[in-house]
Amino acid sequence: MKLLGKKALVTGGAQGIGRGCALELARAGADVVLNDRERTVAEAVVQEIQGLGRKAVLVAGDAFEHASCATIVREAVAALGRIDILVSNPAFSRREDFLKYDIETFEKVLKGTLTGGFSMSQAVARHMVERGGGGKIVFISSIHAQRPYARSVAYNAAKSGLNHLARTIAVELIGHRINVNVIEPGWIDTPGEHRTFGSEFIEKTGPTLPWGRMGTPFDIGRAAVFLASDDADYITGSTLTVDGGLLLRDALGE
Repeated sequence: MKLLGKKALVTGGAQGIGRGCALELARAGADVVLNDRERTVAEAVVQEIQGLGRKAVLVAGDAFEHASCATIVREAVAALGRIDILVSNPAFSRREDFLKYDIETFEKVLKGTLTGGFSMSQAVARHMVERGGGGKIVFISSIHAQRPYARSVAYNAAKSGLNHLARTIAVELIGHRINVNVIEPGWIDTPGEHRTFGSEFIEKTGPTLPWGRMGTPFDIGRAAVFLASDDADYITGSTLTVDGGLLLRDALGE
């Protein structure tokens, strides 16, 4: 129970990586405020967390919109009294050839992934600084920040920018003892990946990965628990890659 008594806000928490993070934080003892635009699905996660014996509250609002982020944080603080941990997981992605990629979609991906991360972390950091006592901010990025996967020009750019955004925020918040770190998931078995690639393809491909399987949302959730705990007190401005060795695949000589 590394996080017993802590209060966490998880954005994009209804499914996939966000759900995995929310549940693992709760298993570690944290009470959780969940934010997601998929309200019905998010309510089910709230019930799961409550079933673990932790307090869970769903706060409505669009984490892609700057003004809405301040409202989400205000309601989260009203529900739990404070925010000790932010897991920032807003994201939007569309795959398309670079030569065909339209500017509206490009801007929407950047807004959802990069601008959304900025807006939510700023609102939470202002609260943490005002109340004192430090805090933990964890951004969910991607190995796309390191590797330029084809047909993902906007997502690659957004995640790369998110990493540098986090490092810059870490620099500015050191004096307030607010740890700011990034998790880079590899290929994670989520509903979104099944919609993109198809379940049959994922079932066949998973065993061919270096670790012999795809990652799970709970792999990412456990990494988030570590970075949100006192075990990571001396870690800030860092990137934790959780990919089962996927980035190392070319080095294996297979």
